[in-house]
Amino acid sequence: MQNYLFFRILLRLKRPVIFALIIVLILTGCLPPPPGYDPNQVSPIETASPTLLSPTPKPQVTALPTRQPLSPGELVDYNAQTGDTLDVLAVRFNTTIAEIRSANPIIPQEVTLLPPGMPMKIPIYYLPLWGSPYQIIPDELFINGPAQVGFDTDAFINRQPGWLKGFHGYTSEETLTPGQTIDRVALDYSVSPRLLLAMMEYATGALSQPTPPDGAEEYPAGAVQRGYSGLYMQLIWVANNLNNHYYDIRAGLVTQFDHLDGTMERPDPWQNAASVALHMFYAQFVTGNEYLRAISSVGLAQTYASLFGDPWKDRQPHLPGSLRQPKLQLPFQTGKYWTFTGGPHTGWGTGAPFAAIDFAPPAGASGCIESDEWATAVAPGVIVRAEPGLAVLDLDGDGDEHTGWTILYLHTILDASIVVGKKVKAGDIIGHPSCERGRATGTHVHIARKFNGEWMPAGGAIPFNLEGWVVVPGKEAYLGALTKSGRTITACTCSDHNSQLKIGE
Repeated sequence: MQNYLFFRILLRLKRPVIFALIIVLILTGCLPPPPGYDPNQVSPIETASPTLLSPTPKPQVTALPTRQPLSPGELVDYNAQTGDTLDVLAVRFNTTIAEIRSANPIIPQEVTLLPPGMPMKIPIYYLPLWGSPYQIIPDELFINGPAQVGFDTDAFINRQPGWLKGFHGYTSEETLTPGQTIDRVALDYSVSPRLLLAMMEYATGALSQPTPPDGAEEYPAGAVQRGYSGLYMQLIWVANNLNNHYYDIRAGLVTQFDHLDGTMERPDPWQNAASVALHMFYAQFVTGNEYLRAISSVGLAQTYASLFGDPWKDRQPHLPGSLRQPKLQLPFQTGKYWTFTGGPHTGWGTGAPFAAIDFAPPAGASGCIESDEWATAVAPGVIVRAEPGLAVLDLDGDGDEHTGWTILYLHTILDASIVVGKKVKAGDIIGHPSCERGRATGTHVHIARKFNGEWMPAGGAIPFNLEGWVVVPGKEAYLGALTKSGRTITACTCSDHNSQLKIGE
């Protein structure tokens, strides 16, 4: 029985960290927690002395492959991977953008994402304690993108002999089958349902063992933690945690991470984001041989391949080189000033990715008041999700949220006409800004972008551009600005002149 993964949530947080997180939660304008989450019962940063399910013995794993030290500035071969940008490569190889450009003059000056597979020479400056170069899964199988189109999660689970098929997921709204539970979390967080299944199998034998190990009925993903019991809440925490790592790596914010035993690891510069995210995930909960096994070819990678086949066969990278955002307009009607209340912050859940921005309508009072104003479509497309407080607009019109550009609207009381399958034009009404769905301290609309299932950082390499208003990220979540033709609008809940704009300006 593969009873291996035992999650611990926010392990060993220090008081200053907890205090900072509480301040962020107080000050933020919106936060989209999962349906069924009750903030009055448990805080997402609360720890309650978590205990662990007892592991079964694992065979020893030989030392993982490592790289030899390199001379300062030595040119090394590298093939661009999905989502690579010059600034992040400079961080990973401990070099500079100027040096990378000098060694690769073919790179266009206005490049956004680098073309996957493009051969490059990178000047590297070696740092000690690089981790394993073994890659677990490609990035396109980490996110809930084109590779997951047509996957029937319930049917797959029901074909397996494991105990998971008898489980249900419970929210405050409904009872879900195991597949529906996984699909809901996978869709909300845009994490691959196949990856979630493989991680559960590696943790508790959910697909292969006829009976669950002790404790797994209450904690089916292996984490004994108050507030996160049951299939639905366990998967929410796993997906959110994975996203935090993956998108921090994408943004070049990860240069090292710590293990439980106090040792430090630097991700191998050639590694891909999905594999490093999994390294960081497992490093939170296990160490020594257990950690080495998890990230090796006989760990999660072997479990994934046994369920779904070789993840590196017939690859279809999901992020093309030089990707550009389509033309988008501001998400409200003409004639009135709206306030830019939130710079880049979480698209869904907590923490990274900082894919969303917020706008509040003109109002005579602050707080959660009913608004008569309309949030509108930023581009033509088709509605692919319409739920209380939430809509998703598919810009490529194929009706599938896994593919192409999509726009998430949150905290929005939908107009009665907004139903799945409805075609809209740019400027058509979507709904009234509100505080509905999730937590919000004031009436506003929260919008975020995805491309082929990957959350696109609002102030990243391909920033939000709304009628020429381009997002500039701030130093912290919810801070930042919009710039256009020399004018700057600063994100602020104060609704002053410096934070307001209207269409046509």
